[in-house]
Amino acid sequence: MALDWDRIGTGDSEALLRPRDIYAGLANRPWPYLRHEQGEVLDEWFDHRRHDRDVVIKQNTGGGKTAVGLLIAQSTLNEGVGKAVYLAPDSYLVTQVREEAALLDVATTEDPRDPAFLTAQAVLVTNYQKLINGKSVFGVVGDGKEPLDLGIVVVDDAHAALARTEDQFRLRVPAGHEAYDKLLELFAQDLRHQSANAWSALEDKDPTALAPIPFWAWADKRDEVLKILRPHRLERAFEFVWPLLAEVLHLCTATATSSAIEIRPSCPPIDRLPSFVRARRRVYLTATLADDSALVTDFGADPALVAKPVTPGSAADLGERMILAPVALNPDLDEEAVRVLARQFADGDQDGDGVAETEPINVVVLVPSERAAAAWARHAHHIWRVGDLEAGVKKLQAGPVGLVVLVNKYDGVNLPADACRLLILDGVPRPLDGVERREALALADSTVRLAREVQRIEQGMGRGVRDGEDYCAVLLLGAKLATAIHDARHVALFSPATQAQLKLSRVIAGQIKGEGLNEVRQALRACLGRVPQWRERSRRALADVRYAQHGTVRPEAVALREAFDLAATGRAPAAAERVQQAINDLGERDRALRGWLREQKAAYLHMTDPVAAQQALAGALNDNTFVLRPVNGAAPVQLKAAAVQARAAAEFLADHYRDGVSLRLGVQELFEDVVWGDDERSDDAERAWQQLGLHLGFASTRPEKLYGTGPDDLWALSAARQAVIELKTGCVTDTIAKKDMDQLGGSVRWLNDHNPEVEAVAVMLHPSRVSDAKATAVPGMRIVTPVLFGKLKGAVTSYAAALAASPDRWADEQVVREQLAHHKLTGDRFFTAYSEPVSPSL
Repeated sequence: MALDWDRIGTGDSEALLRPRDIYAGLANRPWPYLRHEQGEVLDEWFDHRRHDRDVVIKQNTGGGKTAVGLLIAQSTLNEGVGKAVYLAPDSYLVTQVREEAALLDVATTEDPRDPAFLTAQAVLVTNYQKLINGKSVFGVVGDGKEPLDLGIVVVDDAHAALARTEDQFRLRVPAGHEAYDKLLELFAQDLRHQSANAWSALEDKDPTALAPIPFWAWADKRDEVLKILRPHRLERAFEFVWPLLAEVLHLCTATATSSAIEIRPSCPPIDRLPSFVRARRRVYLTATLADDSALVTDFGADPALVAKPVTPGSAADLGERMILAPVALNPDLDEEAVRVLARQFADGDQDGDGVAETEPINVVVLVPSERAAAAWARHAHHIWRVGDLEAGVKKLQAGPVGLVVLVNKYDGVNLPADACRLLILDGVPRPLDGVERREALALADSTVRLAREVQRIEQGMGRGVRDGEDYCAVLLLGAKLATAIHDARHVALFSPATQAQLKLSRVIAGQIKGEGLNEVRQALRACLGRVPQWRERSRRALADVRYAQHGTVRPEAVALREAFDLAATGRAPAAAERVQQAINDLGERDRALRGWLREQKAAYLHMTDPVAAQQALAGALNDNTFVLRPVNGAAPVQLKAAAVQARAAAEFLADHYRDGVSLRLGVQELFEDVVWGDDERSDDAERAWQQLGLHLGFASTRPEKLYGTGPDDLWALSAARQAVIELKTGCVTDTIAKKDMDQLGGSVRWLNDHNPEVEAVAVMLHPSRVSDAKATAVPGMRIVTPVLFGKLKGAVTSYAAALAASPDRWADEQVVREQLAHHKLTGDRFFTAYSEPVSPSL
């Protein structure tokens, strides 16, 4: 008689609930045992946290978070709590999650209409966009559909989810659309009043144009905005966002650029998605969120629960990494030589002598843009974009591929074991949309912005190690990345395990400091060649590392979430008061952030008291000069030259740099931010030029950004002379156009009007010194061309190197005076040495 297995071993027993037991009960376990760290996390969740609505689970990259999330989802199904959804960042990762689920015998589906999902028999694995959009199959408030009742939502790669969530709540009205033109016409006067230069840039279709629409104008013209936008709500560009924003449109921030008008709320109105909001359990899986505040602002998570992450007992489960920044070891190292070195490792011919000393390895380079990728073109075996990733990563995992460049993909790519042995970060992603660009400008010196940058860097560095037995060497190119692993403010924002690896790597770096690439090569060989001493010290460095006991949830982030929710329900005065509480708590710690918060408060005040709102905005300017200007404007403040240039320079340098390496990296970063021929980097160039002035002891400001009119930069060279500077580094023309020449002339007149006592020195940074035939040159104007800029870079770099030669030389006024004079960087010689007169048209 054949045995009826359906009647054996089942009886009336309940389904297994504990995730560890679910794994143990598998007929074919993919691994003999769960990793110790996975077991710790699953037990902690099941025994103490499974009834909490919001749970953050933190494990190092490669710690097996996907399996943890799937087992938690299966446990929830077995418990009968309700339907389970597992969210991954993109379709490529959805496939990876389903493959791992199959190994764990967890039934999954990608179809939200699948009966197995609807009856809580299978986990729905899908991407964020499927849930978070205005036509979500899960239901949106007001769409007439019954929202799906969910037992659990597992958010994988929560750091990646944040960026995508914010994007889903952004309405982008593209240039060329009739609504774009109507909105510009509606707010033309407001934009002109806020910044005449920004308005002119919009009219000229300048790709760098950035013009925030003042909150009072946006709120007061709410009805007109609705009339313009609502007729297009069913169009492709609108239909997935409009249902999410329509009810809070008046609370949104609107920013005009030459490519679009971008409309985005300060916090996503996540309550428009009741399935997510009402889910009984929401589990966030993350590796790199040192700052968990965004889970509160973006997902409406409970801050008290977010602050209590579930972690393994030890953070030693991270694979081995040696992390080096060549430019920090030796500022004179050439990046092109580093690229050659990387190719040699990929080819297995490390010394370039035709003899392969090691086996070829996969080298993966992460770059933020096509422009950055171009620098690798002659060295790379492959350059892959997002669409190439699925097939490309499989090739890397299958065997040697060589040197591969991945364009703008810093998260969601798993490169275990031999898929990547040498990982190189060549830059980090930059803010792309108008709101982010404005925020980056206003919060450039704030720890908030710093934390975001560090998070992106850590995400990128995590691509090459996927478990505790993995190993990878990491090179960071450029001064910005080198600063991130050298400067104490940056380092403190990395995860504990990464901090431990950075500390060990710094000891190695200290031994090869000042040496050439051959020493870098030898250090990398210790890691890649599995030198026993390196392996032992690497393991020891992580042995006693523990995860942070508490998550970081910034008080002002909680306040902004609560304030938005109050305002969205018609309680604007209470919203303003809630932001004021955060301002009071912040005190003097971060003035840039305090000014930014004051602007947010003013926006809420305007709903009921426009006069008080303008007064609050005027106060915000005292803390942060890059917030919106009040209706009555802000009177330009006359720039006063330093009494003694060398003293001002020494004081600035002493205040900003704790050691010589930081000084040299800081100066190098300034010059890296001036990119010729790249319009998108114009803002960076203007800020770098202003900072350069301060490094040299010149009083320096950005009038156009501060007052909406005037030059890009203004330097006080002496009590009697000031340099009026327009930066046209993004230009690619052979001559100086009439509009650019007219702009410089207008800026000179601006200075003459506001400070007639000083002589204006007209200066332009431009790839050409030749005036267009239709242009009239400004009398006495000087041009800084790329060639002369290179000469200036050499002089300032040498100035910094001389000051950094021994401790505290940069704080010595006499030493600084000597170096300024030697390198012709004094106010009376600077533009004579590093600029030239304009030439008439040929």
